[in-house]
Amino acid sequence: MKIAITGGTGFIGRHFARALAAAGHHAVVISRGVDRRDEAVRSMPGATFFQADLSDPARLAEAFVGCDGVAHCAGINREIGAQTYQRIHVEGTAHALEGARMAQVDRFLLLSFLRARPACGSPYHETKWAAEELVRHSGLDYTILKPGMIYGRGDHMLDHLSHTIHTLPLFATVGFRERPIRPVAVADLVDVLVAALVNGRISRQTVLVLGPETLLLSEAVRRVAAVLGRRVWIVPAPVWLHFALARIFERVMRVPLVATAQVRMLAEGFVEAVPYADPLPADLTPRHGFTPDQIRAGLPQAGPFGRDDLRLP
Repeated sequence: MKIAITGGTGFIGRHFARALAAAGHHAVVISRGVDRRDEAVRSMPGATFFQADLSDPARLAEAFVGCDGVAHCAGINREIGAQTYQRIHVEGTAHALEGARMAQVDRFLLLSFLRARPACGSPYHETKWAAEELVRHSGLDYTILKPGMIYGRGDHMLDHLSHTIHTLPLFATVGFRERPIRPVAVADLVDVLVAALVNGRISRQTVLVLGPETLLLSEAVRRVAAVLGRRVWIVPAPVWLHFALARIFERVMRVPLVATAQVRMLAEGFVEAVPYADPLPADLTPRHGFTPDQIRAGLPQAGPFGRDDLRLP
């Protein structure tokens, strides 16, 4: 089968593209071409790179022609210039849906977020919800996935935790009373993407995707530190401090240590969908716990943050 992936060079997009190619399918990797962290995914056997953003439905339709489905994985967790939540999550989804119709592709999957919902005061959550509503009312054969915290090679979570522990082995809890998380391995999420777009399962459903284990983020940090063979100090901190730090990190780091939207997510926790979403079928339920082996497989090259991580003039 031939599957188009928006955000194809991003963390989830490139894992999905590799899984498709490994299974003998073809991935159309669609991206603006800005993310250069994994150049190999653009030219690997079983994949075609197509440079496009989400602003032009006709250009997207050109990429979608001949495809059996579209995985709409493009999204942002902070706004930079013209890359706003409204433009990427809402208008971008509308354009992707229009492009799919123009290319006569009926199967459409949206990667949303566990707690995306309307009128909650967070532009990230609200625009993700608006995108869901566009897909649900599109008339296409759709699947909406609502995952929580996703980890694996090339992610934000393990990458930044590892570099933080090597730079300054100190972790401040997000709130004096931590909210629980259920980390999901990217391999488990990819299995769900394959089931939906290749096997035609979970059609016209909105489903949540959560890992099998519930723990606090501070416990996850301790596990990462243990795998790294380093000690970390956990200190309690109020949520407002993280919001303040997030605004600083968004200004000075290429990929912020934590973004404002992520602080909101961590303050709410990652264990239940709001509004309600259906559970996955039993055979698709994520099975990989947040174990030392899983952590080790997803860790980046060891070392502290460096100049390349900063947004220098």
